[in-house]
Amino acid sequence: MVRMSTSLSDIWQHLQRQLFPILLDELGELTDKDRQFVEVLSLLPLGPFLQPYLWQGIGRKPEERVWILHAFIAKAVYRFPTTRALLDALRARPVLRRLCGWERLDDIPKEWTFSRAFAAFAQGELPQRIHAALIHKHRPDRLVGHVSRDATAIEGYERPAPKPAPSPRPSPPCKRGRPRNGEVRAPVPPKRLDLQPGRSLAENLADLPRVCNIGCKRNSKGHQETWIGYKLHLDVIDGDIPVSAILTSASVHDSQVAIPLAQMTAARVTSLYDLMDSAYDAPAIHEYARRLGHVPIIDPHSRRAEAMPLDPAQQERFKQRSASERVNSQLKENFGGRFVRVRGAAKVMAHLMLGLIVLTALRLFAWVGAG
Repeated sequence: MVRMSTSLSDIWQHLQRQLFPILLDELGELTDKDRQFVEVLSLLPLGPFLQPYLWQGIGRKPEERVWILHAFIAKAVYRFPTTRALLDALRARPVLRRLCGWERLDDIPKEWTFSRAFAAFAQGELPQRIHAALIHKHRPDRLVGHVSRDATAIEGYERPAPKPAPSPRPSPPCKRGRPRNGEVRAPVPPKRLDLQPGRSLAENLADLPRVCNIGCKRNSKGHQETWIGYKLHLDVIDGDIPVSAILTSASVHDSQVAIPLAQMTAARVTSLYDLMDSAYDAPAIHEYARRLGHVPIIDPHSRRAEAMPLDPAQQERFKQRSASERVNSQLKENFGGRFVRVRGAAKVMAHLMLGLIVLTALRLFAWVGAG
C-alpha cells in the first residue's frame, strides 16, 4: 500500500498545486465534475492502448480517437444518459469541450463518428484493457484483505436471443436407480464447474454465454425478479475498488462465473479472503479458492445437507461483502449502469467498463485521501 499511496499522492499533489491552477487561468472556474474528470484522466494509462486506433497514413485522416475516448469517459463522469446528450453538452460547455481536446466548436465530430469509434473500442475491448492497466499500475503492494464477489442484473436495449432448438431425436431417458445387468448407460457429461478449474481463463471466458436473454434472480427482499439483458459479475476489494468484471447472458447462474473471476483477480491482486453469498456455495468453488491460497467464506446454501453455518468470526468478516453491493449500486445509479442504449455484448460491456473505469479511479483517490 505504501508504494501505491505514494504514487497516487504524487499525482494528487500535482493536480492540486500545479495543474488545477493552470487550468483555472486557462479555462476559468472549474466545477466539481470538471475536477473529477481531470482527476480520472490523470490516472488512466491511455497511451499504450491507442496505437491501433491512430491514423496509419492511408486514406482520409480520421478524427482524433483519444479525444473521442476522453468524451466517452466524460459521459460517465457527468452522467450523460446518451451520446446525443454528451454532444449537446460538448457544444454548450466550452470548458468540457476543451478538457476533452477540441478547441473550436466546429472541431467536434458528428454523432455517427462517435458511434463508429465506440464500436471499434468495444470490438478491441479497449475499456477492459485500460481498467486492467489501471489496477496493475495502482494496485496495493501489500495483501488485499477481502475480495467480495457478486453479480447484478443489466437491462438490455434489445430483444432476447431465441432459445436454441431442441434436439430432433432426444435420447430416451434412462430409468432411475441402478442399471440392470448388461445395461450400458452413456456417461454423464461433466458440468461447467467441474471443467473450469482445469482450464485457462481464456477458455473459461469463451465457454460463457454472452447473448441477450431472460434472467431471473431472487432480490434482497426474497422476491423473484426477471429482466431481459445481461448479468455483470464483479470482484471488489477493500476500499470498494472493482478489480475484475465479466459480462454474461442474464440466464447464467452466478456460480458459473466464480472461477473465471477468481482467475482474473488472482492475476491482478494478492488477496486473503473470498466473500460470496449462498449462490456460490459449491464444493468446486470452495476447493478452487483454497487452491489459490485464499480462505473462502461463503454463506451456506440451505439446500446443501453438508453445509456448515458460519462461525461468529466468519460472520463478522462476511459483513465486508457489502462492498460488492455498494459498487453495483454506484455503477447503476451514478455511472451509466441503468442507461444501456447499445446492443450486443461487446458494446454493452464497453459501456459498463467506461463507468467502472471512472468509479475505480475515483475510489483510488478516495482511498488515498482516507489514508
